[in-house]
Amino acid sequence: MPEPANTHAPAPAAATTPTPPTRAAGGVGTPRPGGVGSSPTRPDAEAKANGAFDYASDLEFPGMLWGHTLRSPHPRARIRAVDPAAALAMPGVAAVLTAADVPGKRHYGLIEADQPVLALDEVNYQGEPVAIIAADTLDLARLAAAAVTVDYEVLEPRCDPEAAVEAGDYFRYQPVRLGDPDAQEPAAVVTREYVVGMQDQAPLGPESGIAVPALDGGVELYVATQWVHADLEQLAPCLGIEPDRIHMAIAGIGGAFGAREDLSVQVHMAMLALATGRAVKMMYDRAESFVGHVHRHPARMRYEHAADADGKLLYVKARIVLDGGAYASTTEAVVGNAASLAVGPYEVEHVTVDAWGARTNNPPCGAMRGFGGVQTCFAYESQMDALAEALGLDPLEFRRRNAVAQGSKLITGQVVDAYDPGRADRGRPFSPLADMLGRVKDIPVPPVPVGRDIVDLPGGTGNTTHGEGVRRGVGYGVGLKNVCYSEGFDDYSTARVRLELVDGETVAYVHTAAAEVGQGHWSLQAQIARTELGVDRVELLPNDTKAGSAGSSSASRQSYMTGGAVKAACEAVRERWRDRDLADGPIEATRVFRHRVTKPMDPVTGQGESHVQLALCVHRATVDVDVELGLVKVVDLTCVQDVGKIMNPVALEGQIHGGSAQGLGLAVMEEMITRDGRVMNASFTDYLIPTILDMPRMRLRIVENADPEAPYGLRGAGEPPTLSSTPAIVAAIRDATGLPLTQIPVRPEHLTAHLGRQP
Repeated sequence: MPEPANTHAPAPAAATTPTPPTRAAGGVGTPRPGGVGSSPTRPDAEAKANGAFDYASDLEFPGMLWGHTLRSPHPRARIRAVDPAAALAMPGVAAVLTAADVPGKRHYGLIEADQPVLALDEVNYQGEPVAIIAADTLDLARLAAAAVTVDYEVLEPRCDPEAAVEAGDYFRYQPVRLGDPDAQEPAAVVTREYVVGMQDQAPLGPESGIAVPALDGGVELYVATQWVHADLEQLAPCLGIEPDRIHMAIAGIGGAFGAREDLSVQVHMAMLALATGRAVKMMYDRAESFVGHVHRHPARMRYEHAADADGKLLYVKARIVLDGGAYASTTEAVVGNAASLAVGPYEVEHVTVDAWGARTNNPPCGAMRGFGGVQTCFAYESQMDALAEALGLDPLEFRRRNAVAQGSKLITGQVVDAYDPGRADRGRPFSPLADMLGRVKDIPVPPVPVGRDIVDLPGGTGNTTHGEGVRRGVGYGVGLKNVCYSEGFDDYSTARVRLELVDGETVAYVHTAAAEVGQGHWSLQAQIARTELGVDRVELLPNDTKAGSAGSSSASRQSYMTGGAVKAACEAVRERWRDRDLADGPIEATRVFRHRVTKPMDPVTGQGESHVQLALCVHRATVDVDVELGLVKVVDLTCVQDVGKIMNPVALEGQIHGGSAQGLGLAVMEEMITRDGRVMNASFTDYLIPTILDMPRMRLRIVENADPEAPYGLRGAGEPPTLSSTPAIVAAIRDATGLPLTQIPVRPEHLTAHLGRQP
């Protein structure tokens, strides 16, 4: 991001100076070119398109060393001894550090400080850091790591999350209790078990950064991260340095999706820089990245849904076991989300939910797009389809009969209250979901073309079929996702805005610590400043710890929270501008924005207004399935999403397409395979993610039901499509094959096993 030009130059006198907008404060008014509601060119677009953008992995400092991490090959083992002598004897090796060299606290963590900076007496997952090395080159650092001798006593890993729960070894247990399910007399009951595999965020940019020792004994870090202030909060105690002697700036980020919420290279390269007195760069390769960050929690779930003869849900019972892996990360919050969203956007008066986050020796799991809602959405949407079939009802009609409306209560007792209460449907409270279901129904399903090219069939250019054995299927999915942090977390964001004259031109400078992870937040900050201040030129200052915390670029929250902070700071500047002339000097304001207060879930009943905002998305998937070979091609994804307010149409479409792509990946291809705690497919050769050739045509219908408590009425948009796309695709495959399909990703063998053979 460019530094502002001539930031502190004296403002020249001018005969005429700009005046502030006269529109009502906070209103959008007539859309301004480049303002809210438009799609201006992103400030990073050209550099990213032509390859000139500096990602964290591109950074270099004169005389820098390369850092590398020695990791445990064992999922569970005691460490008897670590001998770095052979590595230290190698010319060009500057340092080898172990747990004994950690200068401060030896553990860190986002919620619970339980993860060792470097393994102490034992390792608890394959890939756990044991030692770190700094050397003149990366190749030498890797060779030195291989020369470090570690004496392990290998132990039997504990990898079964169900067994961990039974043994009481879990990070959190969260029940939800409502009514009396056992007292009901249903007309239909469906009980099934569901399995969700471990999905990786698979950011194309690896974990990377540079640490530079400072003259005052502190350190500067330039790193790809989602939450620079949370990094600082964990880092300072481990380094034994006061936070004000650590300066952290966000370097170019090549994707995130939750993978960059936890520390990775930060503390290790800072330790090496302080130990050697030289800049140290660390950059994971792809295999290391797969074990060096958290993943989506795999899940095992048992659901029982019951309804009466009229198609109204009577009760839901759910048992949800999420595998948190070896360390806590954000598992506690993920369990809360899974429990509170366990039934989705449907009215039901009798509920028993039990959700656990198990502790195992599998890879640690934490934040990933959807954050606990993805796993349960696959289960409850599959159940809604199965129950609709049992009752002989159309799946959309069954959902409509049970859809939440204005004034409805979720299973936690939270009232659906963020929609316009003045809207009604024939005297009934307005149901955004019922409206969206109607909209998706009105969009025609794509017809089966006559005489298709084989490239358009499952198997594509493999020439596996000319249409024989190919069946068309259609399925639906609905997702309900919370936005921002929940359960009483002090969620806030800070923004500083300065307005001044530079060579006679009015310039707005915006300074926040919000991470731009590819979602287009840099553009949005500038759009808000243009709208609120009526200026054309907006400069964004570097995202770093010199600004107050903006929270994480996760939970679909930055547009709401940092957008709200920028809007509030602009409003304050605009108000001061009314009584001042810019020729007399700059006008500056800093504002902290908070959303309404939330409450923790009750530990016994699960009741509580735990979420600040809820967002809905509906998908319809159309697929072709070769039922003989088990091959699937997603032909079309039609999506209706409520975003409250369209802030940037092009960026919004990109978020929906991207979320849908990750949902497609989980549905039919993406899974980290672990065997006895060991990762078996840590490469993009064996861990498959959708490419542009796998993504189908998408048709979008955007709904704007404004949230009266949110800035501009917006709703977070990045996560909901990740929830609903997966069950929609699997439902379409069920429709084509007639198979129950209770495990994702759906593999060819799941579709051909009934034929008595593997593809």
